[in-house]
Amino acid sequence: MMCLNSHRHNIRTLSPHIKKLLPVIMSSISLKENGGEVSVTKNYSNGGGLRDLYGEDSATEDHLITPWTFSVASGYSLLRDPRYNKGLAFSEGERDAHYLRGLLPPVVFNQELQEKRLMHNLRQYEVPLHRYMALMDLQERNERLFYRLLMDNVEELLPVVYTPTVGEACQKYGSIFRRPQGLYISLKEKGKILEVLKNWPEKSIQVIVVTDGERILGLGDLGCQGMGIPVGKLSLYTALGGVRPSSCLPITIDVGTNNEKLLNDEFYIGLRQRRATGKEYAELLDEFMRAVKQNYGEKVLIQFEDFANHNAFDLLEKYSSSHLVFNDDIQGTASVVLAGLLASLKLVGGTLADHTFLFLGAGEAGTGIAELIALEISKQTKAPVEETRKKIWLVDSKGLIVSSRLESLQHFKKPWAHEHEPVKGLLDAVKAIKPTVLIGSSGVGKTFTKEVVETMASLNEKPLILALSNPTSQSECTAEEAYTWSKGKAIFASGSPFDPVEYEGKLFVPGQANNAYIFPGFGLGLIISGAIRVRDEMLLAASEALAAQVSEENYDKGLIYPPFSNIRKISAHIAAKVAAKTYDLGLASHLPRPKDLVKYAESCMYSPGYRSYR
Repeated sequence: MMCLNSHRHNIRTLSPHIKKLLPVIMSSISLKENGGEVSVTKNYSNGGGLRDLYGEDSATEDHLITPWTFSVASGYSLLRDPRYNKGLAFSEGERDAHYLRGLLPPVVFNQELQEKRLMHNLRQYEVPLHRYMALMDLQERNERLFYRLLMDNVEELLPVVYTPTVGEACQKYGSIFRRPQGLYISLKEKGKILEVLKNWPEKSIQVIVVTDGERILGLGDLGCQGMGIPVGKLSLYTALGGVRPSSCLPITIDVGTNNEKLLNDEFYIGLRQRRATGKEYAELLDEFMRAVKQNYGEKVLIQFEDFANHNAFDLLEKYSSSHLVFNDDIQGTASVVLAGLLASLKLVGGTLADHTFLFLGAGEAGTGIAELIALEISKQTKAPVEETRKKIWLVDSKGLIVSSRLESLQHFKKPWAHEHEPVKGLLDAVKAIKPTVLIGSSGVGKTFTKEVVETMASLNEKPLILALSNPTSQSECTAEEAYTWSKGKAIFASGSPFDPVEYEGKLFVPGQANNAYIFPGFGLGLIISGAIRVRDEMLLAASEALAAQVSEENYDKGLIYPPFSNIRKISAHIAAKVAAKTYDLGLASHLPRPKDLVKYAESCMYSPGYRSYR
């Protein structure tokens, strides 16, 4: 029996929210009036003998109930908080102090043993998608162990959390969806995007990766299911670049999808409508960009990811002067490819200006890479960029891009329309242009045919062949095809990983021109310098820093990229060079400038080791 003082609990003083709950609460208690007091007798109903304090058991489906939560020191809630949970690694003292006795088996593991056990379990999965799902479950359960696992086994797990497996995960995202990660902003939220951003629990955000899902890898329009890309990219920002997980925010902007298969899929998690375009699309994106700046400030990095060509270029051009924006497909790909080209000069000889470049693919990746190559040649030779572009040729779906096609070309292709007679196919273009470097960014697999590779090998002593399209199924050719068809002459790198190839008794180790070399360190450099804008000079600095990390031992194996096992060190050097350039350009806000930027970058990196709790 408990008492309520009637004058202290006058219904008129209660909030509207509580008033709505009164019918439900009152249904679980009986009142008896004794003079000036009201006696309350608790009713125990359909709750297994437990008091139905909030009326949840006695409420009908028509009643509204409040999803109450309690912020108390509870071992049970601690075990379910991924940021602080250590699983079996809680010490004896921590188990006593934080009410964990009985909630865990008696054994105490250290993080190394946990990591060993998890890697053993992951290797039992034969299907890569199952490994991906197991890793995502771990990330939602024990954040520090997830990043420790990824950092210590990066070469083995990178193809799981990123390309190629993340592509399959996005295709099946609706079916494998378990717990939401990141923010979903759809057309339904138009006019309230700032409110949606405020729903995110973390307030100090440094990096946002955002997609609208229209061009996921080489897989096309996956709509809302493209969320796997921002989630995967940001896990690499932390594991490879040392950016704190709590300061990373994945976002998917859902404006619909034109993918009929998804629209008819009962498990699809996005808006069931055709894609919004034109003014409706532009207004939503503009509201988003303004809301991000208002909520998180001038220095939050917004990384555009897997937008279709027509939007990718427009968004980058529109917001690069007012926001800290970076498009990984255009700028990140360009920077990592340029790094490979700079490194390859030690193997093929000459300067960058001595080479002729032919691209298959003239979208955001192809034109972005081409422009950065032209800028680097201009920097080295002091020639105007309009002149250095003439060393670079592009082939699109209609053939070689030449001046006679100028009127019909999209604006981002026009700088690459050079004087030449029309050429239809890639093979004919190779024969006509006689390139020393062949770069594939078409998103179409098997386009570097045997005839194309053989022609490259006949024209060059060491042809440089880069098959960059992702995932593996969309690669222009495989490593084995490149080495075999060129009779071991090719220097090869790809966007997705390939196993080493043995040809005539020699082992060839293919390089991977993976954006993950660049964007984590690049982003870290922007953060530690307090950059307010991104400039091409910063991308060139990142490329040069990555190329400098290739060792003689790597060159001896025919590699033009360093191994991922050293990626944290590589990212620190890239961050330092990017930060230095930011300071040189007067775009840094973190002052004074640190004396040793490499050491400073390393000191700012997140470490996933467990912390001891009081």
